[in-house]
Amino acid sequence: MSKNTEIKFVGQPIFKQIIKLIDSINIQGLIKKHHSDYYYKAFKTRTHLITMLFGILSRCDSMTEICEGMRALGGKLNYLGLKKAPAKSTACDGLRNRSNSFLKIYISVL
Repeated sequence: MSKNTEIKFVGQPIFKQIIKLIDSINIQGLIKKHHSDYYYKAFKTRTHLITMLFGILSRCDSMTEICEGMRALGGKLNYLGLKKAPAKSTACDGLRNRSNSFLKIYISVL
């Protein structure tokens, strides 16, 4: 009798399902309306939103915990649509400088 080494993943992670809900609402229209990607090359609004949701759902207390937690996932960020985890300084700058009007309106839509 041999051991079955094939791993079958059933369904999708909950976080991916939340991201699908985000994409089903016209997020690009809201980004263009509020010009929230205007000064940002690498840390786009969608990445910012995913980073903040990750921190909330992971119960992280600081930006360091969020970025290190995402970095620990490594290649598993593909299912979120991210190539790599954001750097702590980039995420902090985005949180500090980006207008929160986009996130307020987006959360009211959800």
